[in-house]
Amino acid sequence: MRALAYTAFAANAFQARLAYRNQVWAGAFGDLVFMFARIAIWISVYTGASSHGGVTLPEMITYALLAGPVLYWDYSRLLNDVDTVVRTGDIAVYLLKPLHFPVYLLANHFGNFAFEFLAMTVPVALVVGLTFGLLPPADLFYALAFVAYWGLSFMMLFVLATLLGLAAFWLMTAQSLDWFFNSIMTLLSGGLLPLWFFPDWLAAIAGHLPFAWVSYYPAAVYLGKLDVIQTLIYFGIGLAWLSVLLGALVWLWSAARHRLVVQGG
Repeated sequence: MRALAYTAFAANAFQARLAYRNQVWAGAFGDLVFMFARIAIWISVYTGASSHGGVTLPEMITYALLAGPVLYWDYSRLLNDVDTVVRTGDIAVYLLKPLHFPVYLLANHFGNFAFEFLAMTVPVALVVGLTFGLLPPADLFYALAFVAYWGLSFMMLFVLATLLGLAAFWLMTAQSLDWFFNSIMTLLSGGLLPLWFFPDWLAAIAGHLPFAWVSYYPAAVYLGKLDVIQTLIYFGIGLAWLSVLLGALVWLWSAARHRLVVQGG
């Protein structure tokens, strides 16, 4: 019964976004402008060269779309939701309900993610594909591996953002950390610049931090930049990181609940 309730939360979040059609158009237009700007930069970089480091321009255009709108969903809404319920005290209402707050957040923001993917990301991908062309997956194995990595990417970003949001129990706001977190994600996730263009020492570090599983590894797998063994090994490492972060989330939520009870008497 509880699982059905979480499914309903996801469905309600999806339906609620339908009421803000102007916001949908604005968001899709903003993503499209951002994509065209990024692609224009890569076209300039590749002027006079067929490839850089073994990576062609069509591969970079495809990477830019995957590592951007497809994989890197808007976690700011999640941070804002946690920040709001903590500052207003509405978190107490969720504690009185027979649900697990982090799981509720997961269901709610999966609904938001599904809506944004269908209403914004797919149209942007179609326009970019028709304008510049997009490469298909390297082969069937990499297509299936990309789907698995995509799920891992979603969960990784969700857990990282939720951990940041729960800091609001101590800081009384999570918004102050948003810019800091966004800067780290932009650099280390490979969302803006693939790790294969990093200096070797920085790529070695960033490639073993959990942020890389948000954008870089799923997009690299899609393009076939990892061999089969590497694809399986890095997926296992990503699962290990996710397990560690989920454990940290469970612990932090338990500590946050205790802090709330102490403060409330």
